[in-house]
Amino acid sequence: MPPPRKRDQKAPANAGPTGAVNRRVSDVDDARAQTGTHLTTAQGLRLPDTDHSLKAGSRGPTLLEDFHLREKITHFDHERIPERVVHARGAAAHGVFESYGTASSVTKAAFLGKKGTKTEVFTRFSTVLGSRGSADTVRDTRGFAVKFYTDEGTFDLVGNNMPVFFIQDGIKFPDIIHAAKPQPDREIPQAQSAHDTFWDFVSLHTEATHHVFWNMSDRGIPRSFRTMEGFGVHTFRLVNASGETSLVKFHWKPVAGVHSLVWEEAQIAAGCDPDFHRRDMADGIEAGAYLEYELGIQVMPDDGTDSFEGIDLLDPTKLVPEELAVVQLVGKMTLNRNPTNYFAETEQVAFHTGNLVPGVEVTNDPLMQARLFSYLDTQLTRLGGPNFTQLPINRPHCPVNDMLRDGMHQSAVHTGVAAYRPNSIDGDEPCPADASEGGYVQVPRVIDGTAVRAQPASFDDHFSQATMFYRSLSAVEQDHIVEAFTFELGKVYEQAIKERELLVLANVDTDLCRQVAAGLGLPAPKGEPVAEVTPSAALAQLPVKEGPVAGRKIGIIADAGSDLAGVARLVKDTAALGVTALVIAPVGGTLKSGRRQIVVDRTSATARSIEFDALVVAAGTDPNPDLKTVVMLQEAFRHCKALAAWGDGAGLLKAAKIPGKGPGIELADDVDKDFTARLSAALVLHRAWERAPRAGTARRRNSGGVR
Repeated sequence: MPPPRKRDQKAPANAGPTGAVNRRVSDVDDARAQTGTHLTTAQGLRLPDTDHSLKAGSRGPTLLEDFHLREKITHFDHERIPERVVHARGAAAHGVFESYGTASSVTKAAFLGKKGTKTEVFTRFSTVLGSRGSADTVRDTRGFAVKFYTDEGTFDLVGNNMPVFFIQDGIKFPDIIHAAKPQPDREIPQAQSAHDTFWDFVSLHTEATHHVFWNMSDRGIPRSFRTMEGFGVHTFRLVNASGETSLVKFHWKPVAGVHSLVWEEAQIAAGCDPDFHRRDMADGIEAGAYLEYELGIQVMPDDGTDSFEGIDLLDPTKLVPEELAVVQLVGKMTLNRNPTNYFAETEQVAFHTGNLVPGVEVTNDPLMQARLFSYLDTQLTRLGGPNFTQLPINRPHCPVNDMLRDGMHQSAVHTGVAAYRPNSIDGDEPCPADASEGGYVQVPRVIDGTAVRAQPASFDDHFSQATMFYRSLSAVEQDHIVEAFTFELGKVYEQAIKERELLVLANVDTDLCRQVAAGLGLPAPKGEPVAEVTPSAALAQLPVKEGPVAGRKIGIIADAGSDLAGVARLVKDTAALGVTALVIAPVGGTLKSGRRQIVVDRTSATARSIEFDALVVAAGTDPNPDLKTVVMLQEAFRHCKALAAWGDGAGLLKAAKIPGKGPGIELADDVDKDFTARLSAALVLHRAWERAPRAGTARRRNSGGVR
């Protein structure tokens, strides 16, 4: 699609009075709006005035014949489509997926086949519980939905940032969402699970335990979309060109690594920048620091049992440890373009788990089966009828001949008279013709059984994988789970609910239950925790290898007396790594020293530690900082972020009562390559967790977990 015409460009020679090119209706394939040079009605009628209604005299009543007033007000009254019941708070980006060619042995899906095959994508990230006006950084599950515009049709991989879900059967989905949403009497709390109805539900439906642990872990408050894993949640069936089948689980692995906020950061961000995640993504893409994820699959035999190593693959509350089935990387997604219009794209995009392509099929997972019905049914109401697939963001990027007709918002101008087949009216051959090759045909499989409302016995294990997850985490991550449970249950009013959930925790880990109970001032019940589990190192977030730092942000604290040459050098050196360096000064404008000028990006009044992955103090900066700067530095230290200074800039760290040396603290005499390299290495690690106990963000314990 060509870029929109700029204001100073002349309209094409064959343009009509509004500046739009005169074409036949059937030729119109350009969905761009606002192409004219003059204000018009929706029908293209030019308007000389849109500020005054048509009245009987300047002080008289408004006339019913004012068609422009009625059109303008009517459209305004209906600007808001029904909000998504879940995943209402979202942000998205366009991008491209490139196949590695490594999946051709297990699937005939063309977009995963030949190495180098590129497919356009649109990816939407979202929270689950909050409304569109809620904050980005609340503790919640995140949606991770990717629309692949393949040559064989649209494929939607609609997942989350957690590999498991709360429930095992889709019939309970309204229940868990009703329980987690704001309570109906007061419509509070917004975008939070820290209330009675949520904990009442999950303590009664213990199948939710595994997902609750993921939510209470650091995964519930991701640092950014860039550092967030994605999962298909369900088990899918892949079919290769020979008709052979495999069972798989989809994974999105962020190239930048997995990283989360600490709880205090999440709270600060919700107050001072509720758009924290969407702003980070949009700014990063605009700066050229694109978001990158590798798509991986865990491949398991389709032997008719729908199980693997004792794990029921149809149970969406279970995961397959990567030690049992390695994640094989099959392609890379790069998000490199921001939406042009939020409503038209991010808000109107419609995902559906039933949007499949040849080579990808569903399984009998009872949660997935319900989603196949629910997603399509939801779009009919939310987007006003059955023709939502004709919206530009939902339109396939391949030829369509669906024989679907009429309905609300029909925008396609169909030709011919026979909307049925076969027919002998619209041509000698059947039109549209059958797809003798490349059509979607499900693999034949036996479906046999008695109609019952039941579940397999293997679905009854609600605690072993929660225990595995908890004991796989590092000590600091376990501490965060203890703190999260203590906080959330501390918000619950009903004593019986707290006691019931403590019993659930006792069935997962005795020491965990004891600590949470102590925080609540309640006795710890005795449970029956799983005796033996095998931890999975892949479940811990702490980085084990170096990764890229592109997209990170550092703040450089400086003032008029600072070493501005060093500031400029650090900005330049970090920019070469894809890191954005923002200068923070007492007041806005520019910092001047001789002929050198440095633009101030943030003031001490507008900056907050949450925006930055590291803070650096420039040499020559006044060692007597204002209170806001002290708070910012102390927050960064408390949150275990990298801190650095060169020259006498270390004096400001001392004034903020920050140690002159220690984990994650880098000092140097000058800004040189070694200083930048050490700062970059600290950014790779995300945080200096070694100082967590000293900074008060974690407690030392003697039991549980991988150390």
